[in-house]
Amino acid sequence: MEVFRAYRVYDEGGIRGELTEISLDDLDEGEVLLRAAFSSINYKDALAATGAGKIMRCFPMTGGIDVAGEVADSTDPRFREGDEVLVTGYGMSEDHDGGYSEWARVPADWVVPLPSGLSSWEAMGIGTAGLTAALSIHRMEANGLRPENGPVAVTGATGGVGSLAVNILAGMGYEVTAVTGKAEEQDFLRRLGAKSVLSRHDLKMGERPLEGAIWAGAVDPVGGEMLSWLTRTTMRHGSIASCGLAGGAVLNTSVMPFILRSVNLLGINTGYFSMDLRRELWERLASDMRPRHLEEISQTIDMEQLSGVFDRFLEGSAKGRTVVKIASD
Repeated sequence: MEVFRAYRVYDEGGIRGELTEISLDDLDEGEVLLRAAFSSINYKDALAATGAGKIMRCFPMTGGIDVAGEVADSTDPRFREGDEVLVTGYGMSEDHDGGYSEWARVPADWVVPLPSGLSSWEAMGIGTAGLTAALSIHRMEANGLRPENGPVAVTGATGGVGSLAVNILAGMGYEVTAVTGKAEEQDFLRRLGAKSVLSRHDLKMGERPLEGAIWAGAVDPVGGEMLSWLTRTTMRHGSIASCGLAGGAVLNTSVMPFILRSVNLLGINTGYFSMDLRRELWERLASDMRPRHLEEISQTIDMEQLSGVFDRFLEGSAKGRTVVKIASD
């Protein structure tokens, strides 16, 4: 190929993204060249592509923090032509070209073999959002969370991380309470496995340092006042996985939950962490953590549709996961 399609983001007096044609010479360096099949859209992708968040560090740059496809060429002996692989996080779409491109070149140390039993589409239906949910659950389990401990709350439950967390936790035998601002999506969340659904508009958050203890654990992609409320309502020795800030970056709380109830506040970042654990979690996402309703959670769009969907993520109106079809028919 001389040229191929890629969704590039430019800073020319303002951030803008467009589908254009580039060549291999335009791609960043790396030991592994991928023929991309699918990518996905995460909240971070919307921030990067619109300039709503300072994600990208140089321009122009190809967007997309996730990609799955097939190795076309590799100078690293760990990977050979034809291997099915995926890449999520690291510097993708920050300081290295991302996955919204028919061809992607990445460092070999970022590449994960596609787990047996997962297709490239399924891997991107899970993507960074599902890996975030899996790491959240893993960290909570490492701190003692078990299904018999009590209910687990998932906030922002209709979003990518939230919907997958609900589905994965329910499949693992946990009693899940989904917290959402979208009353019309209660049936959707119950189909994913939520035993109960709370409207965030009806929550009695209280103002005391400690409120009634409700949750054995919580996955929170929201942050802000929602996270503050979770610190006040989590049970003794319970854990909160803080993995997002869609509702705000400021945390107003006290030391009381952490001292008197020994609550664990666990920071979750899937951009950079151990490759051994990354591979382990992807294997679990193909087995005991495998989402059971991925086709209902995920929709698929073409690259031509990218520019028209980012605002939905920023507005909080997106539901579930959006997979981006990269490969041409």
